[in-house]
Amino acid sequence: MNRREFIGKTAVIASAAALAPTVLQAQTGFPSVRTPEEKRKFKSVAVEKTIQEVQANIGNKELAWMFGNCFPNTLDTTVDFEMVDGKPDTYVITGDIDAMWLRDSSAQVFPYLTLAKEDEPLQKLIAGVINRQTRCILKDPYANAFYKDGAKISEWKSDKTEMKPGVHERKWEVDSLCYPMRLAYRYWKTTGDTGPFDGQWQKAIALTLETFRAQQRKNGKGPYHFQRRTETQSDTVANRGYGNPCRPVGLIYSIFRPSDDATVFPFLIPSNFFAVTSLRQVAEMLDTILKDSALSGDCLALAEEVEIALREHAQVNHPKAGRIYAYEVDGFGDYYCIDDGNIPSLLSLPYLGAVKADNLVYQRTRQFLLSVDNPYYCQGKVASGPGGPHAGMGMIWPLGVITQALTSTDDNEIRQCLETLRRTHAGTGFMHESFSMNDPSKFTRKWFAWANTIFGELVLKTYRERPQLLS
Repeated sequence: MNRREFIGKTAVIASAAALAPTVLQAQTGFPSVRTPEEKRKFKSVAVEKTIQEVQANIGNKELAWMFGNCFPNTLDTTVDFEMVDGKPDTYVITGDIDAMWLRDSSAQVFPYLTLAKEDEPLQKLIAGVINRQTRCILKDPYANAFYKDGAKISEWKSDKTEMKPGVHERKWEVDSLCYPMRLAYRYWKTTGDTGPFDGQWQKAIALTLETFRAQQRKNGKGPYHFQRRTETQSDTVANRGYGNPCRPVGLIYSIFRPSDDATVFPFLIPSNFFAVTSLRQVAEMLDTILKDSALSGDCLALAEEVEIALREHAQVNHPKAGRIYAYEVDGFGDYYCIDDGNIPSLLSLPYLGAVKADNLVYQRTRQFLLSVDNPYYCQGKVASGPGGPHAGMGMIWPLGVITQALTSTDDNEIRQCLETLRRTHAGTGFMHESFSMNDPSKFTRKWFAWANTIFGELVLKTYRERPQLLS
């Protein structure tokens, strides 16, 4: 099913699951809404230990309950782990759609990395995600989502692009290739394990580099194009599937955003920042693990080229906000100043390691993004927060609120974000894709594992660094 089919649909409060009440539930009266233990897809000792510790030591029992529901949601409901040819293999669905997005699957397991070294099965599960992502990239570096069955024919088989069996959707998004690099790097740095980084992974990185270069479009339009017969404008692509015109300046074209919506100007600035960071990370891995100085040098060279282009083209003079980062540009001087609730976003740049949080241009950009001067910032009767075009006007993204908190250094702002999330889960105990700024019971996607797990990441980070905010 298409993600967009969930837009505009509301969900009822989740019914209680058939589990014996925990001590927390017995003390507070919050219902058990987590998947029953016997139906969970994967069990991690380290994750369960962390849930118990956090719930026992924070004062806000509703946030504690939500953490216990959300943090393990990816493991409880979305992972399919097995050994294939002697190697870990993990297929991860996004939640309500039986397909594996390169972006979502990376982000869904990323918050567990800090626990992986103390939990060998969990470490193997994450290694399995990396292994499967490698095979997906080698199948088609332009695809954003894949099936477990490599022979399955997509419901989007009629899209005017080069669809292959095993590919769910073929929307070219720069971040789809950045996220696996981010996951691989942090996995290596956290665990020290080099098992997933073999010759096949090396080929996938080489193909990633080749794809990025092709989408700089210095020598023509390149091999990728996409069109779809649809009533939704952002689900298809202008100019016979090649996107709106841009001047080749060294930036990488991203025909779609991380929301899976088509870009207006294909130089998507947050994704290009993400590419610079990711290329430098894998360059270090290639040099250290595989001793491939040639490919490592090529990655560094492209990262430097994109970074130089960002310095020249990413910043614009906004009439109210001053010198800020644009969301999209075209290299001709045209730009679009908004942000999207999804990640990578301009707001998320420090979270991704792309810019420092105290960068003056970022701080001005952040002030603009979290104000009514940003067309997609929502101020409603119940809540305020970042939104985006994908879910429509007046719909706040929990991912955006979480990102705001993760990139903040201000206690009051973080506390306010946590309070917004606590008040707007509509009694479900889980995060959603978006909710109405005037009525949180009107939300999209009742099963969206990435939003759940990154909420857990926020609570855990706050618990470790600013526990007083969870009192």
